[in-house]
Amino acid sequence: MVNIMVQWLMTGLVSIIHPFFVSVIEINHNTKEATVEISVRIFTEDMEKTLQKYTATKLDMVNPADPAFLDKQISNYISKKLRLQVNGQPAVFSYVGYEVQKESVWSYFEIPKVSKLTRLDIDCTILYDFEKAQSNIIHVKSGNKDKSYKLDNPNSRTTIEF
Repeated sequence: MVNIMVQWLMTGLVSIIHPFFVSVIEINHNTKEATVEISVRIFTEDMEKTLQKYTATKLDMVNPADPAFLDKQISNYISKKLRLQVNGQPAVFSYVGYEVQKESVWSYFEIPKVSKLTRLDIDCTILYDFEKAQSNIIHVKSGNKDKSYKLDNPNSRTTIEF
């Protein structure tokens, strides 16, 4: 835990000197519920600017004028930019919601009826339309195994096997 905090502090210091563009996608296979839970963390400003490209309506992630409209924008964007295949089958995930935590927006999704996760094919272009230097860090947990991968624009695909 301390290691993670030190990494975030160092990242924060580096960002003052040189801006960076990163999102974090956490994918957790919940065997008890037989679901795949997906959390996507994006800097609030980056998310607002990216979503703004797709609508004429002014967006404010922190104080939305129309929360239902913002929910739809987030759901549509992530669903287009993050595509998954679970055990070789295309996955359709449901939008659960989002929350703002300090400088970041967490959005949540779920894939039902996944009793076993052996292979996850990922195609992720989140924020590639916002910044050429975008990186997406993906953490996947299944059972007691954790795997991570970093995708740097334009690279968008990886496969994780358990």
